[in-house]
Amino acid sequence: MAFDRDQVRDFARTYTDAWCGGDPTRVAEHFVPDGKIAVNGGPPTEITEVARSFMSTFPDLHLHMNDLVVKDDVVEFHWTCVGTDAGPGGSGNPVRFSGFEEWTFAENGLIAESQGHFDQAEYERQLQHGAAEPH
Repeated sequence: MAFDRDQVRDFARTYTDAWCGGDPTRVAEHFVPDGKIAVNGGPPTEITEVARSFMSTFPDLHLHMNDLVVKDDVVEFHWTCVGTDAGPGGSGNPVRFSGFEEWTFAENGLIAESQGHFDQAEYERQLQHGAAEPH
């Protein structure tokens, strides 16, 4: 599938905005019906469930789009998530972690499959101890 870089960038911007908006259904609108994401090699999970989980854990979640990389039939969406672990049972610690998703698109222009990647150990460390101070 050939990608129009401007269209992909616009798509990624609205996807980023959806994550920042606090409504998991807005994130899911970027996926095919019943769209799924596999995070760090885990089982594919319904995207609304994943978005709801992160939004619950980080009520002030803000996602930054760092980069887009187009490789053949896959788009890599590189991001940084900033928020506070203030959800139910949260530590109250600030977090700032980065990762990326590998998107495969369906013919209708929505995400057919997403493989999400981030440093799980660093994420867990930040939940317990907070993000390192920026230099």
